[in-house]
Amino acid sequence: MPEMTFAVRWPDGTVDHCYSPSLVMHDYLTVGARYPVPEFVSRSRAALDEATERVRAKFGFACTSAAATAADITSRAAGFHPHDQVEILDMQPTLEKS
Repeated sequence: MPEMTFAVRWPDGTVDHCYSPSLVMHDYLTVGARYPVPEFVSRSRAALDEATERVRAKFGFACTSAAATAADITSRAAGFHPHDQVEILDMQPTLEKS
């Protein structure tokens, strides 16, 4: 199962590099897009929940790293106003365009 990282810029300008055990993040987030903080949290959590379920289906256990990433995002987001924006800077590996 391919792993990936995605880089985000928070409203205060700091950049975090986040982990996902699956490329499914590409289905929920777009490089260059800006999302209001609650939408970013919702999209990230949905993607990471799907990723951990993929791990569970393949290996028989949930991905604790995906859960930790979701918890970190939720905790970090709590310090910002709901109208603030989170920018998606990068996602690696990228997906091939068909």
